[in-house]
Amino acid sequence: MTEYQPLSTVRETLKVKWYRSKIDGATLKRLSARSDAQAWFQAGGHLALFLLTGSLAFWCWSQGAWLGFLIALFLHGTVVSFFVGVAPHELGHGSVFATKWLNQFFLYLYSLLSWWDPFDYASSHTYHHRYTLHPEGDRENLLPLEPSLKSTFMLQLFTVNLLTQRGRTFGKGGLLSTIWVTILGAFGRVGDPDIPINEWINTLHEDQPDEYRKSIWWSRLHLAFHGTVTLVSLLTGYWVFILLIPVAPFIANWLAYFVGLPQHCGLMENVPDFRKSVRSMTLPPIAEFLYWRMNWHTEHHMYAGVPCYNLKALYQTIAHDMPQPRTLVGAWREMRMIWQRQKTEPGYAFDTPLPPTAQPTPVPGGEAPGPATELEASIGDLAPKGLSG
Repeated sequence: MTEYQPLSTVRETLKVKWYRSKIDGATLKRLSARSDAQAWFQAGGHLALFLLTGSLAFWCWSQGAWLGFLIALFLHGTVVSFFVGVAPHELGHGSVFATKWLNQFFLYLYSLLSWWDPFDYASSHTYHHRYTLHPEGDRENLLPLEPSLKSTFMLQLFTVNLLTQRGRTFGKGGLLSTIWVTILGAFGRVGDPDIPINEWINTLHEDQPDEYRKSIWWSRLHLAFHGTVTLVSLLTGYWVFILLIPVAPFIANWLAYFVGLPQHCGLMENVPDFRKSVRSMTLPPIAEFLYWRMNWHTEHHMYAGVPCYNLKALYQTIAHDMPQPRTLVGAWREMRMIWQRQKTEPGYAFDTPLPPTAQPTPVPGGEAPGPATELEASIGDLAPKGLSG
């Protein structure tokens, strides 16, 4: 296993001078403004879809309409899949609601419903933004990532994800591994340290002990909440609620996987240019809504304080300096091509082409970008107390 420096040392020694497309201060301030109205549409709308598809599945179950029930449950799982790490991601940045307590309320609500740990993730994701794809300081996504289309994996994604284990990205995986990881977490433990993501979580716990303690209590809350729902459902005979709440995040994970994996897969490490290490895509409106507009992922990394509902406008403002967004199909073709080449060239990474109007990527030893303003470098309210400042 690779030996890494302590994160306290990384914070002192690794200073990435990020290139950001130029944007005037007034425009950036306008795009960074948070709106409760737009936040209610996004966060409230996603929750409304959860209630709508859940109610439809319950009604079909109560009527014995089993084909309708399976279709509704598939739709419900597709909606809830985006609770896992997507809704808590934006809410974790604190950039959705202008009213801070609403942001916190929805963060904890979505995290509770999806078995998500917002405390470990806040630590991890702060490093991810500050050191994107610089493995010394960002092991949230460890490359290479395989854009898998294996039949057994696809079967789980289109039915119930039971067995997917933690691998090279942050998250708990399938239902069984999530329950096991949550039980371990409730006792302050992490799984096999030879698994890269577990090494990263252990490192974060050493670096941020206050967040570690919160994570332990959050794991216990997960077990209490989902255990209570399961027990009450069984005792009352309404077993369907086990599928609609505790199991729902692991049903029909297909769309969340297809739109989520392209963020960094196959791209370049150790470059100070988000255009080379992050991938943006265009998506149909419903997929973009469920994904909380994170298909504009390069723009999100470049100006992480901009709310998700303003990212498309941000792209339009700096489009002359940005790569052409991929389509979803185009992104997957690109990733599969990269993966095939990486089998014989393990060090290969795709060099995203820039348009003729774009500024080139800064070269080592060349003229570095000037210091970023506070608004330009903002990652919202993501950083926990131990990493703020």
